[in-house]
Amino acid sequence: MSNELRTKASLQQRVGSLIAGTQKHTPTGQLTFGGATYDATALVQLLQNLDDAITASDAAKAKWNDALKSKQDEQAKVRPVIRAYQSYLDSLLGNAPSTLADYGLAPRKVRTPLTVEEKAAAVAKGAATRAARHTMGTVQKKGIKGDIKSVVITPVTASSSSAASPAAGATVQTASPTGSAPHTA
Repeated sequence: MSNELRTKASLQQRVGSLIAGTQKHTPTGQLTFGGATYDATALVQLLQNLDDAITASDAAKAKWNDALKSKQDEQAKVRPVIRAYQSYLDSLLGNAPSTLADYGLAPRKVRTPLTVEEKAAAVAKGAATRAARHTMGTVQKKGIKGDIKSVVITPVTASSSSAASPAAGATVQTASPTGSAPHTA
């Protein structure tokens, strides 16, 4: 039953079927279930209230979606006008903070250029970060190649005693790409 009531549409269909069945087979009288007694007409009204609430929520959601779409359309039309108007006011009024404040704008901040020392410090910091993270450019990456000097594989013969662990007796030696000592697995 819980699987059948997961979607709003299936719940609404189930409520409609319960209403129709109750009106057809028990139009009057008392029904006792779940530890409570219900009058047939009150039960139908209770189920109908749920159906009405679902329908009303669908209508409200559709109205909300329409309003949201309308707002987005208006924003798309007006945003370029706002940007152009702000730019016009910036160029017209220049650096008059009191007048710009009347429009809700602030004067543009003057960008201070970096000194030679600040630029040198930024370059050094970037290089140190790149070295610490071992990052490389595409040209540097092309220069790195794996180098396997030798691989020794000892074949394993299948026998009833070693069938359970096929890796027993197999030795693989590989040299690392950096040329350090070989590893035995």
